[in-house]
Amino acid sequence: MEARLNLFENPVLAKVFRHINSAAKAVSDSSLPNSTLELVKIRASQINSCGFCTDMHTKDAAAAGETQQRLHLVAAWREAKVFTEAERAALELAEQGTRIADAAGGVPDAVWENAAKHYDEEQLGALVAIIALINTYNRFNVIVQQPAGDYQVGMFG
Repeated sequence: MEARLNLFENPVLAKVFRHINSAAKAVSDSSLPNSTLELVKIRASQINSCGFCTDMHTKDAAAAGETQQRLHLVAAWREAKVFTEAERAALELAEQGTRIADAAGGVPDAVWENAAKHYDEEQLGALVAIIALINTYNRFNVIVQQPAGDYQVGMFG
């Protein structure tokens, strides 16, 4: 399978990705735990059917020490006992923020309030940013049908 367009060599997209990657770096430099960032990226990528990002972020999370059990249960986090209440709040916010078109009123207040119980202002900002950013990356990859499975940890940085 070949991508419809090379996201890595297209001159316009190279400029766009420099800016998006810079924004992602600001998020990764925040106080939000890296494990939470990866779980959120995995869940949004699953919802969006982005194989490339699901592959990348599960491998990155595993390399950072995430357990296979937790990685296998991200899609079923509601029923899984392996996530903290804070992680569950982040996953719910990620789902609601990813499925924003499905909700007439956007992200429900109760979802936001639950996240705010577990995260401070900086961390909430990081959560909002990573949800928006991973959805952006997902859309690029889904639109061009970026193949999944070949990602190697660290290949982009």
